[in-house]
Amino acid sequence: MAAGATSGGSATTDTYKEARTWLLLPSWVTLSILVLAPVIMMLIYSFLTKEFRGGVIWEFSLSAYDQFFFDRGLFGDEPPKLEWTYISIFWRSIWQAGVATLLSLAIGFPTAYFIATRSEEMRPVWVFLITIPYWVNLLIRTVSMKFLLRDQGPLNDFLINIGLIDSPLHIVNTNFAVQLGLFYSYLPFMVLPIYAAVERYNFSLSEAAADLYASKLTTLRRVVLPAIKPGVIAGCILVFVPSMGSFLAPDLLGGAKNFMIGSLIEEQFKGNAGNWPFGAAASMILLSMVLIILMFSARQQAKADKAEG
Repeated sequence: MAAGATSGGSATTDTYKEARTWLLLPSWVTLSILVLAPVIMMLIYSFLTKEFRGGVIWEFSLSAYDQFFFDRGLFGDEPPKLEWTYISIFWRSIWQAGVATLLSLAIGFPTAYFIATRSEEMRPVWVFLITIPYWVNLLIRTVSMKFLLRDQGPLNDFLINIGLIDSPLHIVNTNFAVQLGLFYSYLPFMVLPIYAAVERYNFSLSEAAADLYASKLTTLRRVVLPAIKPGVIAGCILVFVPSMGSFLAPDLLGGAKNFMIGSLIEEQFKGNAGNWPFGAAASMILLSMVLIILMFSARQQAKADKAEG
């Protein structure tokens, strides 16, 4: 064999470099049109001026961001004060998404572990059962949950019939209903990454820990969790990020008192009374928050990988 020749692929050469560039071109074009271009449009709109009858005036302005963070009075001539209304909505979104993520983790982790430890023949069946409800449109599922949880709904009727409660539980239009809706909407996004991580886990490590007299809790905490941590982190991100921007669950299950940032953004683009620059500014603030979370997560994961290496 000639010097320098290899029988397989090489880590230092790229035979298909030119072809790879052309093959990736459709993906880059699609991402640019469907992802990058809308984000750039929202960024531009956030610096424009609101038109009285809806839409925008192409004049540069920071009024949308100023409106989000500061209150300058009814006529805009008072000293600026922090606008706690929108800040509290943003904080409520973070809190609701965090609770939904923790609830999804509490249910999703044992579910994923259970599925991953079944026989190879049964695993696809369990994954199918987890995902089949999500073949139905999210709006239909959210409305169905509202029907289930309402005061005269099947849940309250069942609890009253068995004598567990005397009067209906007021669940709809509460924080709990929103968290339940977010949990139900995004649970598979927690289960599937953890399931993939547990499926790749080497269970002989758990057997070795048991041979060294480690308890099940210690084995889970010191052996299993560090090994499947990337799947747990991925699941938490996949639940937290869309939960923050969700508007169906807050609108249908939470009511006006449980407004979230997604609902606020949606309201700004509805009808002629909307404020497009303010909605775009709120969207960019939400996007910035999400990017900070993702960058922090990636940095922590890089540090962990470097420490292990």
